[in-house]
Amino acid sequence: MKLGISFLVLAYVLSQFYRAFLAVLSPLLSRDIGALPEDLALSSGLWFLTFALMQIPVGAALDRIGPRRISAWLLGVAGAGGALVFGLAQAPWHIHVAMILIGIGCSPVLMASYYIFGRMYPARVFATLAGAIIGFGTLGNLAGAWPLAWAAESFGWRLTVLTLAGVTLAVALALMRLVQDPPPLPRHEAGRGSLFDVLRIPALWLILPLMAVNYVPAAAVRGLWAGPFFADVYGASAIDIGWVTLAMALAMVAGSFAYGPLDRVFGTRKWVVLTGNVLGAACILTLWAVPTIGFLPATALLAGVGLFGSSFPLMIAHGRSFFPPHLLGRGVTLMNLFGIGGVGVMQTVSGGLHRATAPVPPEAPYQAIFLLFGLLLLAGCAIYLFSQDRTD
Repeated sequence: MKLGISFLVLAYVLSQFYRAFLAVLSPLLSRDIGALPEDLALSSGLWFLTFALMQIPVGAALDRIGPRRISAWLLGVAGAGGALVFGLAQAPWHIHVAMILIGIGCSPVLMASYYIFGRMYPARVFATLAGAIIGFGTLGNLAGAWPLAWAAESFGWRLTVLTLAGVTLAVALALMRLVQDPPPLPRHEAGRGSLFDVLRIPALWLILPLMAVNYVPAAAVRGLWAGPFFADVYGASAIDIGWVTLAMALAMVAGSFAYGPLDRVFGTRKWVVLTGNVLGAACILTLWAVPTIGFLPATALLAGVGLFGSSFPLMIAHGRSFFPPHLLGRGVTLMNLFGIGGVGVMQTVSGGLHRATAPVPPEAPYQAIFLLFGLLLLAGCAIYLFSQDRTD
């Protein structure tokens, strides 16, 4: 089983890579196929929206057929297929199609892991395990930073992405062979309940708004806007952008590992999440106020956004504490739907905002985006303040 979990982590590395690699490839895609920042914002948004919408059928499939087949089938067919389409793209709309397929392929892998943790491990260690798999998985963010920039410059972005299609297919085959489904639930519990039963849990409604926005600044800036922002405001090259996104990715790895055990250290999930997200809002709003603060300080602020914006696994653990066993799959995937869907919506909105804001001075469109993200985060925190704390 440990080997199967290891390959689920590797699949999640690919998921993190695919959601973030457009920031580094943006100058090359603009040059070769005419993809503008707004085109890539739509492509990125489509990945997140597709990923989010897939959480509904994925949740039901986890509860009914188990994590092994759903993760292997979707990653192998849609994930590898989407990477193949991306590597052969000749126009921006081909990138849209590719990112939709990749979003479908990546949609089950993290929740398959969480389902196994929730069914087969003690509840008290769920947050730590959830944070660890995101921490290790965020190595995909690292691979999607400077190493991707180097590979794309050295071998071409097409060959790089086509190679990744083969890697994705190989990982999917390993999942089918090595992942083990948890033991079936007792007959009187199996198949009971629906998504509507999850939505009828009152405590969830004060958690979901922050769940919908807490990942937005880190994912949207790291996955897309870091590249155009540093190129337009600081004249950064693809390699420079690779270093910036590497710093942000390292901060996200550190944050994922740090958040996981803090609920047991401090005896609270709510206040750890709330404090971290307020600090993340402070970082993004500082960048809104002084976007020309300098290359290194701006990089440090984005690293802060990544560090404090990594509360995702602890928020999943907070919500999971309210789910009965027979609703675990649908519960955690609903949380993931809000978390990833929020990013998808805001990627699309931010692309329109960038297009609608005159670039005079050059940083103006990015200031509008940073302000939007910061205010959304503060609004989510204000609602979450009234949520019920629970640590299992």
